[in-house]
Amino acid sequence: MRITESTGGRPHRKQDVLGLFAFIILCLAVSAGGGAITATSVDTWYQALEKPTFNPPDWLFAPVWNLLYLLMGIAAWRVWGLTSSRALRLVFLVFGLQLCLNLIWSYLFFGLQRIDLALVEIVILLVVIFINMVMFRNIDRLAGLLLVPYVAWVTYATILNASLWVLNDI
Repeated sequence: MRITESTGGRPHRKQDVLGLFAFIILCLAVSAGGGAITATSVDTWYQALEKPTFNPPDWLFAPVWNLLYLLMGIAAWRVWGLTSSRALRLVFLVFGLQLCLNLIWSYLFFGLQRIDLALVEIVILLVVIFINMVMFRNIDRLAGLLLVPYVAWVTYATILNASLWVLNDI
């Protein structure tokens, strides 16, 4: 189902720019929260884990996640204001849910050091991100495409999470 109801186009330019910054700041704030949780054990517990051969270098995670959060913010901004507020409620509920689930994964994996619970949670996260991507695409094609790298990275992260669980028998 494609949502085509319009509220008359984009908000005024000043509101448009403020909306863009608000979505990017929201997403980067979630990123910062996840980063703070990750910092509690990334240099200790995580370093001691046995890792699969396809584990990326540690320096790669921060730039990739920052880019993904930036793309999320831009995608959400593109959807914002294009349909009625009623139609957007569910779309942004799903968007907010995936942001929360992303933060929860950091808490489970790095905060609690529970690879098993994090694995269950990341599968749920992946499903919600995919639903979010489809919902965004149904409103604005580019907004949906902006979430494709996020889906790809979290798919990879799910495989990595599962491999860490198997290799470390935790």
